[in-house]
Amino acid sequence: MSNPTLESLENEISEINFEQIKKKQRLKSFAKGMLFLLPSIVLFGAFLFYPLFKTIYLSFFLTNAQGETTVFVGLQNYIDMFASPVFQQSMKSTFLFVLYTVPTTVVIALFLAVLANEKLKGIGLFRTIFSSTMGISVAAASVFWLYMFHPSIGFLNKMLEIFGIDAIGWLTDPKWALLAVSATTIWMNLGFTFLILLGGLQSIDSYLYESADIDGASYFYKLRRITIPMLSPTLFFVITVTIINAFQTFGQIDILTQGGPQNTTNLIVYSIYREAFANYQFGTASAQSIVLFIIILVMTVLQFKLGERKVHYQ
Repeated sequence: MSNPTLESLENEISEINFEQIKKKQRLKSFAKGMLFLLPSIVLFGAFLFYPLFKTIYLSFFLTNAQGETTVFVGLQNYIDMFASPVFQQSMKSTFLFVLYTVPTTVVIALFLAVLANEKLKGIGLFRTIFSSTMGISVAAASVFWLYMFHPSIGFLNKMLEIFGIDAIGWLTDPKWALLAVSATTIWMNLGFTFLILLGGLQSIDSYLYESADIDGASYFYKLRRITIPMLSPTLFFVITVTIINAFQTFGQIDILTQGGPQNTTNLIVYSIYREAFANYQFGTASAQSIVLFIIILVMTVLQFKLGERKVHYQ
């Protein structure tokens, strides 16, 4: 007869050995995974995580012109920043800019994409024209619009002159400057947004429209019940990316207005640039960068929490 105690001991030893083998396999798999991820970890560490932690660190200090820390001030940079009328104007202008540009860009691009998705002769030419702004750099587009907005020789004021309307200081009048920069940004972003939405439209299965045609559905019914719901993942992506890009706008501000007049176009990214590289206040600039990071993070999280519920995935 076999000894029950001996059998149970052998079973325990077998289980221990099996657990050790599983643990070794997990460690081996983890080591392999980390080895594959190592290049990405190094790149992200050098160009993302280190700058982020360095920015957080600098935001608690005063710095000299070389960017070296001099005096630890804790949260004083943040307190002074939120109390500053210039920063308050910058935040107001930034949110207004996002409000002006994001919905307008998405609506116009969606309208153009729906038109360009029609099966018409020569529609490829219009697709090329609608997407052409994507191939133009920020600098070139800004210079183009700089001449368009010129107070004396600009095309827009020439058109107003034909109708007997006084010339407008598009980039020098505080009432018009932010709108002018917003119009420039909308024009620049249309090409990318249009192409993404057109790709989303072309990925919708045609049988859905064929079934609706058989049922006698109207064009606008198909647009509301088929096109928009099936395009919702693409719209969600486009809106999220466009919001983030709007908060990070810099190039056209620097070329067109340099943050003026009266700080009405001093968006937060341009404010960070001026604090760091014009006033050499790297601590204040770092604090503003952290605030911008938190704003974009919160906006993105809200977008995923609230907006993704209405997204219809096939």
